[in-house]
Amino acid sequence: MDIASRRNFLMNLSAIGSLSFLSKLSKSNQQLVSILSAKAEKSEDELVTDESFWYQIKMAFTVSPTLINLNNGGVSPQPKVVQDAVERYNKLSNETPSFYMWRTLDDGREPLRRKLAELAGCSPDNLAIMRNSSEALENIIFGITLQRGDEVVLSKQDYPNMINAWKQREHREGIVLKWISLDLPTTDEDYLYRSYTKAFTNKTKVVHITHLINWCGQIVPTQKIAIEARSKGILSVVDGAHSFAHIEYKIPDLEGDFYGTSLHKWLCAPFGSGLLYVKKDKISSLYPLMAAGDPISSDIRKFENLGTRSFAIEQAIGQAIDFHYMIGGSLKQKRLEYLKQYWCNKLKNINGVSIHTPLDPKFSCAIANFKIANMETHAISSELLSKYKVHTVSIVWDNIDSVRVTPNVYTTTRDLDVFIQAVEKIVASKS
Repeated sequence: MDIASRRNFLMNLSAIGSLSFLSKLSKSNQQLVSILSAKAEKSEDELVTDESFWYQIKMAFTVSPTLINLNNGGVSPQPKVVQDAVERYNKLSNETPSFYMWRTLDDGREPLRRKLAELAGCSPDNLAIMRNSSEALENIIFGITLQRGDEVVLSKQDYPNMINAWKQREHREGIVLKWISLDLPTTDEDYLYRSYTKAFTNKTKVVHITHLINWCGQIVPTQKIAIEARSKGILSVVDGAHSFAHIEYKIPDLEGDFYGTSLHKWLCAPFGSGLLYVKKDKISSLYPLMAAGDPISSDIRKFENLGTRSFAIEQAIGQAIDFHYMIGGSLKQKRLEYLKQYWCNKLKNINGVSIHTPLDPKFSCAIANFKIANMETHAISSELLSKYKVHTVSIVWDNIDSVRVTPNVYTTTRDLDVFIQAVEKIVASKS
């Protein structure tokens, strides 16, 4: 390894924390050491298509060798180093729960908050640690003060939990929900922008924007919509459940007043982990979902009065962040985009198969959908699983009827070849 490569290698080590962190890994997980060594020797563009490198990433997970998981959009598996951390912290908690949970691991929340804030590109005082996107976003949805007749603009393609939360406010308080329904897929940014903004009136108080739509992978021009909303005195709520640690951005770049995401999706953090972001000047006016001593405090920590929860899950988020840094956000996004293009470009050439997600990287990344003509969506995903052991998910929702495919960093092109060949066989059997 030449001097420049050694320098880059050391930079990678510093990105995941410290040399002491690596020394611990070298005893328990030599695979991560090998990954870093391989990464030091090649450029990012070379690594995107280097299957031997991504096989090493795959070996850092414990995914099944007998089932090809192409439904990472629901929840992603954790690398072994994260699983080990959860087990380690859980064992520590069980030694003396009230001491280790509340005096030791609870003290680790502030360093973890700082680590998350660095990844998110904001101040730690803007972030609360949650258990999932729904909890984060429902703190926002139920915490914003609204009056009877106030309008909220939202999409029929938003996530069901969020839709139902807004419907509950409508039912109980008499707010007005102004629905839009997006015709997807699209690469018309102005169409997406206008779909939201033309629904604004002088009664609109909130716009709810799903940054990356979970049903089909469509990316929405969130920043542009949020800026327009602010110019009209409208608050913007951003659902970042599927975009965080998936595509490269910093939360403040989206210009939203409020933001929620899950960490157990694309960050590959422990199941049941998430975060809430609130602009500093909006914290005091947002009521917490779980009662706090001072509900109008300007301290973001008021949203963390969750009672007893798993400190092991919370603390192991740190190892997931380290793993993300080890790969690198830019390289990760490029690889996920490459995997989408790999299978989409092959399937779209099969007679009778159509792609239902834009291939332009500006409008999608890892998540994409396809459909086989004259075949029910559920039947496609069922046959992929029963006959070929390929796990996908059928999506039948407003304006969306197709099979969703979501690979992750441990997915190899060999896995995708099995999937592609399975689709070819299904199509051939129906002709």
